[in-house]
Amino acid sequence: MCGHCCSTPLLDQVPASLIPCLDSKVTMEAGGLPLELWRMILAYLHLPDLGRCSLVCRAWYELILSLDSTRWRQLCLDCIECRHPNWPNQPNVEPESWREAFKQHYLASKTWTKNALDLESSICFSLFRRRRERRTLSVGPGHEFDSLGSALAMASLYDRIVLFPGVYEEQGEIILKVPVEIVGHGKLGEVALLASIDQHCSTTRLCNLVFMPAWFSPFMFKTTSGHVQFDNCNFENGHIQIHGPGTCQVKFCTFKNTHVFLHNVPLCVLENCEFVGSENNSVTVEGHPSADKNWAYKYLLGLIKSSPSVLPTENSDSLMSLDLESRDQAWSPRTCDIVIEGSQSPTSPTSSSPKPGSKAGSQEAEVGSDGERVAQTPDSSDGGLSPSGEDEDEDQLMYRLSYQVQGPRPVLGGSFLGPPLPGASIQLPSCLVLNSLQQELQKDKEAMALASSVQGCLIRKCLFRDGKGGVFVCSYGRAKMEGNIFRNLTYAVRCIHNSKIVMLRNDIHRCRASGIFLRLEGGGLIAGNNIYHNAEAGVDIRKKSDPLILCNQIHHGLRSGIVVLGNGKGIIRSNQIFSNKEAGIYILYHGNPIVSGNHIFKGRAAGIAVNENGKGLITENVIRENQWGGVDIRRGGVPVLRSNLICFGYSDGVVVGEEGKGLIEGNTIYANKGCGVWMMSSSLPHVTSNHVSYNGLYGVAMFSQKDGSGEFPGGHGAQENFSEDGDAILWETELEKDDDPLRRPITIALVESNSINHNGASGLYVQSSEALHIITNVIHANGDRGITVAQSSQLTRVANNSISCNRQSGVKVEAQCKVELRGNGIYDNRGHGIITKGDSTIVIENDIIGNRGSGLQLLPRSDTKVIKNRIHSFRAYGIAVRGRTKALVQENIIFQGKTNKTIFQQVSNNHECIMKNNKFLVFKKNSTLGGLSLALVYAGVPGQLDAGPALLTFPRHHGRTQNPRTTLSSSRFQGRSQRNHPPDLPLL
Repeated sequence: MCGHCCSTPLLDQVPASLIPCLDSKVTMEAGGLPLELWRMILAYLHLPDLGRCSLVCRAWYELILSLDSTRWRQLCLDCIECRHPNWPNQPNVEPESWREAFKQHYLASKTWTKNALDLESSICFSLFRRRRERRTLSVGPGHEFDSLGSALAMASLYDRIVLFPGVYEEQGEIILKVPVEIVGHGKLGEVALLASIDQHCSTTRLCNLVFMPAWFSPFMFKTTSGHVQFDNCNFENGHIQIHGPGTCQVKFCTFKNTHVFLHNVPLCVLENCEFVGSENNSVTVEGHPSADKNWAYKYLLGLIKSSPSVLPTENSDSLMSLDLESRDQAWSPRTCDIVIEGSQSPTSPTSSSPKPGSKAGSQEAEVGSDGERVAQTPDSSDGGLSPSGEDEDEDQLMYRLSYQVQGPRPVLGGSFLGPPLPGASIQLPSCLVLNSLQQELQKDKEAMALASSVQGCLIRKCLFRDGKGGVFVCSYGRAKMEGNIFRNLTYAVRCIHNSKIVMLRNDIHRCRASGIFLRLEGGGLIAGNNIYHNAEAGVDIRKKSDPLILCNQIHHGLRSGIVVLGNGKGIIRSNQIFSNKEAGIYILYHGNPIVSGNHIFKGRAAGIAVNENGKGLITENVIRENQWGGVDIRRGGVPVLRSNLICFGYSDGVVVGEEGKGLIEGNTIYANKGCGVWMMSSSLPHVTSNHVSYNGLYGVAMFSQKDGSGEFPGGHGAQENFSEDGDAILWETELEKDDDPLRRPITIALVESNSINHNGASGLYVQSSEALHIITNVIHANGDRGITVAQSSQLTRVANNSISCNRQSGVKVEAQCKVELRGNGIYDNRGHGIITKGDSTIVIENDIIGNRGSGLQLLPRSDTKVIKNRIHSFRAYGIAVRGRTKALVQENIIFQGKTNKTIFQQVSNNHECIMKNNKFLVFKKNSTLGGLSLALVYAGVPGQLDAGPALLTFPRHHGRTQNPRTTLSSSRFQGRSQRNHPPDLPLL
């Protein structure tokens, strides 16, 4: 088209009238005509003249280029062979260069003639055949031919057949035996062709025509080996069939209720086309691309590579967003921060304000129900220091036991999470920052190779609307879709039976079913797409399909964002999934994807739901502000949930419902309005190494299902109906039974090595009918008790935990509970250290120090064994027994607090309370060596006499076994021995 690439100027081709003024740029300006006037004159030239003028010199070449928005634009829009360069998706957006767009179309329109150049370049044709000029054959009333068939009978190689306005109906099948070009004259729509064309030649081109099927066949055009090119045509109510090794190139065409069937094609290009009102699939790509390629394959491949790519660059890496009002206005897709919205945090002071009637500012603890002490002072325990020194006389604090309170651990790349104050922001570590598509492709060579590959069918910049299906790829087919719009369809894309698709920067919305559907080992790359407002899942992955899903926006769906089921797999990475009506990602029926680096937020249900034996490796996602649980696991779901940030949910952070399992490890569960982790007693999760803080209710809670109702707090337990085209599917008959090494089987629910702090209610709440192990956790500064065991018909084992600075008691065990407390450090809690009325409570080898209430309080009708503990309370008794109880207190070391609490009362009729071989130490103010007095304290039964103090020598060093979560060390004490304590004296 343009000759600036030629090596020598062709002055002899320039119009003679312009030669005197073409010396140079100086001549142009000095000759009396300014550049603006030259541009006006040149705007009247035709295309060949513009090409010749651009060859004169550099100044004229630049002058011709400056006509881009005038003459080049006019030439592009007036050409009957093409339409607006951005039609049909963005017809109101001008291209970057009209000249470049016209050039690309011109070069593409000549692809069909490349075969002629190959023939002419051969030795035989160059020696024995003279080059023949192409003829133009006219068809129509008053012209040399009356019908297309008669013109084709007289046509030679590469002749041009022009159909003048009218309707041409062929009564028999037309067979193209020689390469020809068939063009409609006039505007599109003035020439209609009712025919069935079968191409047997190597190449042909059809332009500016309206195709309709003949009365005897629904096929308007078909070929099995040649190359066909359609430009600026309309197809109505029929079929087009291309069979490999045949190829096709389609541009600026409209398909109305027309099905394009591509079978085993090595390469076909559909570009800037519109598909409207299909009753079935608009495009079907079937079969693996043929290894046998025709002559046009290399030219099509070169044309694709030379055209502008939709692959992201560093300067243009933004997702297609045609629905800006649906974007989260408070959320930047590339932000490193999370901005805290709202007026009040889940654990604001109002949730733990003083009870009505209490004195404001009082620093004394009140005795509540069941004798539990309730602190009314503001929370100042973040530093991990003992509050026991408040309002104490200096002479009563001359000794202090040595122990270490374990506070919150750093999270999110080494930082500490403080209270979620409105307007503040959380700095995300690099592993949680959302990657761009360019970054993902740079680090994933396999994804880059997929994005760059071209095989089978390329569909680019097309519009699919108002029909049943968009693109259907099946039986090992290959298709690539770039920059298309799919809207108001039943579904946009289906990929089944080992087929592969590559989808880049498409817009998919308002589908009546799923947007993208993969089944039966379908796969490929789905990247940079905008998928929204679909009636079913945005992406549906089933039956061993395994796609790579990168950097998409999937939002405002009427159901889930992504669904993985029926042994579906896939890698789901760096997507924004938000504002969907159901779960952002739903995994069930043995679905097993890898979900990493996504931001899942503002969903109206759970962020991620794992249900019905679903699996999945879920790592390093940001899951925030969802209406239900951030992650919901139930009914045999067994995911690995690792290193995620789950925050600001309107319900619980993680929900493990009925029969839920899985590994919940290393997550930050922060500032959710419900519980941090909510579990049912029938579930068997492994909850380990998580940071659970500033949640509105319990840090970790386990509940029993009551009355088989299936009702769960916060809307837990909702279920989707996953069917295909409305028909129910029994997935269980097709499921794989495979073993996953990431999931080691456990038989008892396990909560271990977590940091549970600053939650609104108890750090850990148990109301369970199943066994539970609570091991090596740090439970610190929660708004109620550290651990509450409200129901435990089977053994709840609490071992080697640090339980400190909680607003009420460290541990409370309700009636009819079976609990074992072993090796815990229970420090500086504002109520009692341990309070129990359980039927079977074992308290062994714990360090119960510095609590404001009694170290250990035994309530009526409890049955408790207290063995080998170190117990101390500054303000109350070491051990207080209220009412009739059964207890064995043996081999403990009990330190006395205030001197006015040194009275023991003996109860003659309570012989079930036995004390053996304990050591009681009390500070003796006048001791020159700082020794400790031994005192036996009897409390709770009025009318008994004080037994008086007794003294013994405390060993110079008392060693204890260290546990991994609490550092328990003892000071050295000196005393004097007078007599041993009777081993079987009852204690109350």
